[in-house]
Amino acid sequence: MNTKYINLIDQTYYFPQEEFSLDGEHLRFHGIPLMDLVEQYGSPLKFTYLPKISENINKAKEWFGIAMEKNNYKGKYHYCYCTKSSHFKPVLHEALKNDIHIETSSAFDINIVEQLKEKGQIKDNTYVICNGFKRDQYISNIANLINSGHQNCIPIIDNYEEIDLLSDVIDDTFKVGIRIASEEEPKFEFYTSRLGIGYKNIVPFYENQIRDNDKVELKMLHFFINTGIRDNAYYWNELVKCLKVYVRLKKICPSLDSLNIGGGFPIKNSLAFEYNYQYMIDEIINQINIACQEADVAVPNIFTEFGSFTVGESGGAIYEILYQKQQNDREKWNMIDSSFITTLPDTWAINKRFIMLAINRWNDEYERVLLGGLTCDSDDYYNSEQNMNAIYLPKYKRDKPLYIGFFNTGAYQETIGGYGGLQHCLIPHPKHILIDKNENGNITTKLFSEQQKAEDLLKILGYEMKAKDKDSEKESDGKLIKSKL
Repeated sequence: MNTKYINLIDQTYYFPQEEFSLDGEHLRFHGIPLMDLVEQYGSPLKFTYLPKISENINKAKEWFGIAMEKNNYKGKYHYCYCTKSSHFKPVLHEALKNDIHIETSSAFDINIVEQLKEKGQIKDNTYVICNGFKRDQYISNIANLINSGHQNCIPIIDNYEEIDLLSDVIDDTFKVGIRIASEEEPKFEFYTSRLGIGYKNIVPFYENQIRDNDKVELKMLHFFINTGIRDNAYYWNELVKCLKVYVRLKKICPSLDSLNIGGGFPIKNSLAFEYNYQYMIDEIINQINIACQEADVAVPNIFTEFGSFTVGESGGAIYEILYQKQQNDREKWNMIDSSFITTLPDTWAINKRFIMLAINRWNDEYERVLLGGLTCDSDDYYNSEQNMNAIYLPKYKRDKPLYIGFFNTGAYQETIGGYGGLQHCLIPHPKHILIDKNENGNITTKLFSEQQKAEDLLKILGYEMKAKDKDSEKESDGKLIKSKL
């Protein structure tokens, strides 16, 4: 009988896949020997495989290039990285190797931009697209960037007061965009996005606040769909409405020359994932071309703001199964050595599913299980795969450690989980490993951050650790590391 874990995967999916392969009974991810990673650093751990970031950026650039050539499209394409997906320096450093632009969402984003400019990673001609509701500090930081000479900083107007607020603190003329408040998907609890300005109000807003304002130049219309770019009636209907607004504006506003189709591409969340990126881009470019030709206006330059698509598929998390609890005649709980709430918060907050696979023991028999985290919270669990109603893993054996991996977790999880801060039930945030390739194409690893210690959490809470407590903690840490290696 085909009762081994490897048989289950073979029967359920096409395997191996582009990023997943086996070395004996051990899983590799982009050629990374994951058990070697565990043996070197222990678990739990999170990792970022940096080359995947550049790979996805260049894939998107190639897809848009093909679509524009196919459709004889006269505008240019600009790839922006949505920084809120992951603000970490190594991530931005990798992304900026690829001649991209930046989209920000809050005041402190601009401080990061200024640091990157000082180091030459962001140039004067790099577009900085400033989204979000703008409070005083955000307005001030945007003004400082523009006043320092960064003319390609484009604040996207989110409400009716922002033009005046920006005009008061920006010394010279400046460029702006306007965000469309799109209608939400029918299943949403509300009809219209809280962000931006409604479709019917955009042209009047331009006429009242921008057209006769010598200080402001409208350059961009910003179109964002919360559910991302998907091949469904809702997306195409909203795109058509957006294009109607664009051509109306273009006819009365010659300076308008860019359309930002914010809202990201989906990323792989299952081994059964299918999405035709090239088809979607071809069709978007075609629709824009047709709308502009029919209205007899020039096509816009295209901006995208890909966050999850840029960094999501670069990340992963590895846990050890500590123990199995048989709670009744049907339910077996495999307890991981960390917490889903703290390390993969989207799994419980929005019921998001990631690719989950065993790291080792692929030749062992499998069983159906539930996965539980360490916190004493009933919501700290992960109970099914995206396309299955259950989780199957190699059978738990006390004398044969089992490790599992969650993949494509690189977007949002660290910041939503409160990286470096307090964690639910004071379960420490795990160590984080950076994985790269050297000039010879060999895989290299580097410890980016250690697992949180008691003193880190107690300091945040206002406590002070006694000297003997610190010594005790160092002792236990040493034993843990020794046993893992």
